Amino acid sequence: MGKRNPPFAFFDEVYKSFDTKEVLRGITLLIRKGEVLVILGGSGTGKTVILKHIVGLLPPDAGRVFVNGEDVTNFDDNALLPIRRKVGFLFQGGALFDSMSVFDNVAFPLREHTQMAESEIALKVQEKLKLVGLENIDWMMPDKLSGGMRKRVALARAIILEPEALLYDEPTTGLDPITTKWVSKLMRSVHENLSITSIIVTHNIQSAMTVADRIAFLYRGRIKFVGTPDEIRETDDPIIQEFLKS
Repeated sequence: MGKRNPPFAFFDEVYKSFDTKEVLRGITLLIRKGEVLVILGGSGTGKTVILKHIVGLLPPDAGRVFVNGEDVTNFDDNALLPIRRKVGFLFQGGALFDSMSVFDNVAFPLREHTQMAESEIALKVQEKLKLVGLENIDWMMPDKLSGGMRKRVALARAIILEPEALLYDEPTTGLDPITTKWVSKLMRSVHENLSITSIIVTHNIQSAMTVADRIAFLYRGRIKFVGTPDEIRETDDPIIQEFLKS
């Protein structure tokens, strides 16, 4: 991989197994800087495993992973730290701290990783809560929030350090159809407002079609298809067509 205009990430024949179960079976995938790439596939097919390789939460058994043109395959935690600071990760359940208010949840990364004054932190928190459509709820506790609100608070926290890329792990799981549609539009809006790379793992077809620039379809541990939403609709592959009808 050259240093000139590298993609955000590149998977070069990546394999990953857990015990005797093969999950990734030779993944080759290029993720362009500035795009919304949706990794689509059934539950339990290894989509989240791909995300975890990007930030080094999992190492490959074979193959190589590049981020911003660097081969990070064998990086230890210290070497991965600069990369992780540039990547926001929205976990499936939101992973909010239940003992902290909305404000303190969103402020947490700033307090951990910067020397910002509390007055500056307050301005940043309000800015990001406004961006996700949640003004004037900073005093609330997570257990008082709806599922959709929890997702949005988690999104505000994921973007508070203004990352270069944002990884979403099943962001619409557990949401009703109306909230799912709203969250999908919000992800697209945040992407455009922040001019970042967005990588979204989902099995929700409608969400994928709404938000994606390109879709990578994962099937039996391999990338079976990469293309635009229109291209995946038009493919004559029977496995993909069956999935899209499900």
